[in-house]
Amino acid sequence: MKRFIFTSIFLLIAGWVTAQVSQETAPEGMALIPGGTFYMGSNDHQRIAQPKHPVTLNPFYMDTHEVSNQEYHQFCMSTGHELPEFWGMDIYKSGLNYPDHPVVGVSQFNATEYADWAGKRLPTEAEWEYAARAGIEDISFPYGQNADQSQARFNDPLAETGPVKTASYSPNNFGLYDMSGNAWEWVSDWFSEEYYQESPAANPTGPAQGSFRVLRGGGWHSGPGCTSVHHRNALPTHWVDMAGGFRCVKDVN
Repeated sequence: MKRFIFTSIFLLIAGWVTAQVSQETAPEGMALIPGGTFYMGSNDHQRIAQPKHPVTLNPFYMDTHEVSNQEYHQFCMSTGHELPEFWGMDIYKSGLNYPDHPVVGVSQFNATEYADWAGKRLPTEAEWEYAARAGIEDISFPYGQNADQSQARFNDPLAETGPVKTASYSPNNFGLYDMSGNAWEWVSDWFSEEYYQESPAANPTGPAQGSFRVLRGGGWHSGPGCTSVHHRNALPTHWVDMAGGFRCVKDVN
């Protein structure tokens, strides 16, 4: 009964907030993610994804696709920033020969610099999972309950990414592509194994410090479990990976 009342109250609040921003026009290439409450994590998956707990978020905008090679190249040319690791390597579809594939080989530090340049920021871990679930509570993947290679690029023996802008796979209910597979996505949070046990209920931003940053969503080389909406991964801030990319968010003013 208490859970029902709790959920009902937050659904009412979420509906009011959504109404306030419904007239907002999302920036080009972004989708409006309405504020609301959801249950984050899973009690049946990794220990570090437990416990499943309620989180309430403000509305925000999110890139509909992962940052592409072309977009990241524009950033490098404008700022003098070095090109990413693996740039020009056909096996990873990296470089301007593959302008619409996700940029990979970027660290969390690089991703943060790009986001600052673009007038955006990296999503929090909670924002990322909320957007991946897209309003559906009891799912393991953005497209449903079971892993499906017809719906996402993962476990790929060809060792390559797919285009981000050509709708290779269907978007989720929020209009977001590749929230499962293709490229791992850096978020802004420091990683802590115990964070879900102490996370604030509203707009959590992760631990104040740490040694690793969180990645979400899995990549082209990941097993199915890594591409679930609740799976957590973490690497050092300056680490680069041949499947490591990102997307950005922006606050709703």
